[in-house]
Amino acid sequence: MRMIIPAAALLLVYTTGCKKELNGPSTSSPSELTAGRIRVLAPVNLGISGRFAILSQSGITDVYQSSVTGDVGSSPITGAAIHLACNEVVGTVYSVDAAGPLPCRVTNASHLTTAVQDMQTAYTDAAGRVNPNYLNLGAGSIGGRTLRPGLYKWTSALLIPTDITLSGSSNDVWILQVAGTLTVSNGVHIHLTGGALPKNIFWQASGAVTAGTGSHFEGIILGKTGINLQTGASINGRMLAQTAVTLEMNTVVQP
Repeated sequence: MRMIIPAAALLLVYTTGCKKELNGPSTSSPSELTAGRIRVLAPVNLGISGRFAILSQSGITDVYQSSVTGDVGSSPITGAAIHLACNEVVGTVYSVDAAGPLPCRVTNASHLTTAVQDMQTAYTDAAGRVNPNYLNLGAGSIGGRTLRPGLYKWTSALLIPTDITLSGSSNDVWILQVAGTLTVSNGVHIHLTGGALPKNIFWQASGAVTAGTGSHFEGIILGKTGINLQTGASINGRMLAQTAVTLEMNTVVQP
């Protein structure tokens, strides 16, 4: 006795098989597949260091005239290593001693000690995030790219030779781990679209960070070593350096 299969059932089997064949195997890389899934990336907790536009451990040099909107501080080095003049800062300049710039300097060593500890904790958090969505994107050169939210990791230096865009919503988070130096070439701009906010972008770099002449940076820099803005460069974000920060007629605006 032959079994008669209804036409509707045959159609269902056929279309299901076709759907699998049409979809086929994914051509995305494992990192792209991870990036495509729903994944909530927690922002880095900056603690008290998040109250600063510029925070360093070994001083802030400056070629006059820069413009800094936000608090500034350096510790444990003496306030004499903060070379910004009072009329360059819209915010509070914190010093560990009475040697900071006058008349705006506020001496508060304990506040600075806590801020530096929080900065180091934030750096460790950012550097310790695992399972990156993107590993060594662009072989360490990402000019012209649009970066979606997620965790990025480069195992050596990172160069941004031409403009890039970070595209995402106001709730999206980017953490970008750089095991070497981070360099933005002269005149290059980092753009934000879709509502992306600099307060949710964390650049963690073990080597020196350099923003070239006339360049524009977006996001919070957590630097193990120096952070250097060359002539006329600007940043919407924070510069949190475990060594020194250098300025040359720059504009710094905290998120």
